[in-house]
Amino acid sequence: MEKFFLKYFDDVFGSLREPLVLLDNDFKVVKANRAFYRTFGVKPGDTEGNVIYDLGNRQWDIPRLRELLETILPQNTVFNDFEVEHTFENIGLKIMHLNARRIYRQKNQTRLVLLAIEDVTEREYYKRHLEELVAKRTAELSTARERAEANRQVAENALMEIKQLKDQLEAERAYLQEEIKLEFNHDNIVGKSDAIKYVFYKMEQIAETNTTVLVLGETGTGKELVARAIHGMSGRKHRALVKMNCAALPATLIESELFGHERGAFSGAQAKRIGRFEVANGTTLFLDEIGELPLELQPKLLQVIESGRFERLGSSETMNSDVRIIAATNRNLEEEVRQGRFREDLWYRLNIFPITMPPLRARPEDIALLVTFFVEKITKRLGKTIEVIPTGVMEALQKYHWPGNVRELENVLERAVINSSGPKLHLADELRKPFKDSAAPPQTLETLEREHILRVLEQTQWKVSGKDSAAEILGLNRSTLRARMRKHNIRK
Repeated sequence: MEKFFLKYFDDVFGSLREPLVLLDNDFKVVKANRAFYRTFGVKPGDTEGNVIYDLGNRQWDIPRLRELLETILPQNTVFNDFEVEHTFENIGLKIMHLNARRIYRQKNQTRLVLLAIEDVTEREYYKRHLEELVAKRTAELSTARERAEANRQVAENALMEIKQLKDQLEAERAYLQEEIKLEFNHDNIVGKSDAIKYVFYKMEQIAETNTTVLVLGETGTGKELVARAIHGMSGRKHRALVKMNCAALPATLIESELFGHERGAFSGAQAKRIGRFEVANGTTLFLDEIGELPLELQPKLLQVIESGRFERLGSSETMNSDVRIIAATNRNLEEEVRQGRFREDLWYRLNIFPITMPPLRARPEDIALLVTFFVEKITKRLGKTIEVIPTGVMEALQKYHWPGNVRELENVLERAVINSSGPKLHLADELRKPFKDSAAPPQTLETLEREHILRVLEQTQWKVSGKDSAAEILGLNRSTLRARMRKHNIRK
């Protein structure tokens, strides 16, 4: 039993990037994963069998940690997001969120403690010092303005540059106020399958470069998570990733969103607007649903990717932008090129380093891990407790073919958690038998997708968006669902 338990720990938690440590009743370390040793610079031989407080020459004798383990946790089975701030001799200051859970071995009811450590140092530092950073940059602009006033010609050029920096700062600050609320990272890509491990390998291989990346995959597979993980591992991670969904805006507004516009550039342009390329100067720009970009805008995008230069609408001034491009699409761009809907030269420029996110049906061994991850995440957010996932529920989830992929799985689980009144998880959805088990002749993916969308639309009485809509059930955003309906000629 002991060997089985420890092997289970290694198999399930060993590859996670979040540091994990398993403690016995006396707070001695039973097991820790690789991320723990890597993050805190300790070795297994100096760790396992020792009291956690004694690790690293008693660097772990932290009053807040003692409070959690000895005072708070005995009164709670689970306690999450317990913040600890501590300076280690070998690695410096760390701000950590501790998630602790009491668990038991069934054979002898021995109590164990599973301690997960989330390193939030960079995120918390940024949040705490955001206003300082803004004030510092504003002060720098003011100083530059004072120096420039010494000479009229120099002052005119300097003031123009200051105005551009100020506009960019204001646009960036407004964007970051929303972006900083997001908590996407590498750890949110859950899985242990060979397919997902290969994705991890490709991300780590390309992250430190400035090479353009094209993320491919079906809707709901987690392409945005891949983009955010690559950015988070790159040298640009200290600035927020800037995102634009090419399918979420009318074609008439996409050019303005990308490149910005001057006041009066077109009807309705009542004020100057800073575009995404300008906001993303020095960081990463994620172009989601790049396959939906109108054909007439593709040459301009190609030009700025190749040269790093662009003009706002209504302006003749050429601007420089140091931007790393990550694009994503669920379309077959090679086929789009053959059909004349996507420029061949732009496809070649984007397809330098493709990463394909596998569909969920291609990695069934990851479903159990994903279910556990999402149920814990959802119950925490909703303030509910789910302690048991019945075998029948897990089997139903593993047998389903998931046309909406991971996003559909998360939506199904959220409805299940809401539908569950006790500690057991109950599905609110009737998951249909997977097509691979059907006695009927195999159908094309396009046919299956069309039929599935039709079934959901009929089930929701053709409610496309909003609460309990077809888009919500399928795990698609509204614009993507409408695009799929047009593609398959689906009309009420």
